[in-house]
Amino acid sequence: MKNEKIIRKNPAGMPKPVGNYTHITKIPRNSELFVTSGQIGVDQNGQFPESFNLQISNTFNNIKSVLDAEQLTADNIIKVNVWATEQIDWDYMYSQWEKLFGNDYPAMTIGYLTALGLPEIKIEIEIWAAKA
Repeated sequence: MKNEKIIRKNPAGMPKPVGNYTHITKIPRNSELFVTSGQIGVDQNGQFPESFNLQISNTFNNIKSVLDAEQLTADNIIKVNVWATEQIDWDYMYSQWEKLFGNDYPAMTIGYLTALGLPEIKIEIEIWAAKA
């Protein structure tokens, strides 16, 4: 059972994903589950840059810090929820996304909202991870 790992796939008969995600992610039985609070674009000094793309960069830095704290990597991520208050610059977002995931994408949901928890927050990303 120790050889079980997280499996990501796009089932036959499904349309190809319209973005960099996988339709289904399966975690093995008895895996340890980790759920983060939404990570936001605040920097190490508690400041929110005005630039949406800088908030994206900070958010990915914060995700990496949270993962590192639990000795997790992108391979452990099973689901990502993205919430944004502005239209996402997908070229920039995917440049950060691919630094984290390479080409092995987790399941993902994206939603656009009129506001997040504080007026300065433009993007929030929640991570679900599992350690098999």
